[in-house]
Order: sequence, then C-alpha cells, then structure tokens
Amino acid sequence: MIFEELDEFNKDIKRLIKKYRTLHDDLEVVRKVLTVIPDERPPFSFRIDQLGIQTCIIKVKKIACKALKGRGVNSGLRLVYAYKPNEQRIIFIELYHKNDKGSEDRNRISQYVD
Repeated sequence: MIFEELDEFNKDIKRLIKKYRTLHDDLEVVRKVLTVIPDERPPFSFRIDQLGIQTCIIKVKKIACKALKGRGVNSGLRLVYAYKPNEQRIIFIELYHKNDKGSEDRNRISQYVD
C-alpha cells in the first residue's frame, strides 16, 4: 500500500502535534491497520458520499491516541482519506480534533477529487 499526504494534511499534523505528542506514532499504527483493511469499517469509519465523487473518501472516527489515554473510547481525532483500490494507494486529506471542527472540510475534499 502506498501512502501519500496532502500539504494541507501536513499542516494539520504540525498544528496538532503540539497538543498530541504521540501523533506520529499513532498515525503509524493507523497506516498498519489501513494496509490490512483499507475500506470503511463501521462504527470506526464510514464512507463520505458526495454527489459527483468517484473516489472512495473515508472518514475514520476512532483513532487510538496515546496522548489522550484515559479520556474515553473516542479519542476525538478524525482522519479523512481517499482510497484508490486499483492503485493500492491511500491519500491522507485531513486530520482534526472533533472539538476544533464540527465536521470534515468538504471544500478540501472536493478540491482534491475534481
């Protein structure tokens, strides 16, 4: 599996790493899981359906974050990525904490997939 990251995603990480020091390690675990099971797996993740999008966009709701240990089952971190099964490629689009944003950035997703 090939993993890529958008520039905006890297900016998200730089902003979040100040609060969540274990984020790089946590994302490595996510990469290992996605290598084995890249599709959506309710209730942990689901597909984002928008009109006109051919690419499979998936939002992960439950990311285990060591920096948030002991604060409940949901870490509060959300990951949005595009999965291209024919190319065996995953592109990380967005990473945010649920308290910082209500939902994913639909404009960023639509810019990526058009």
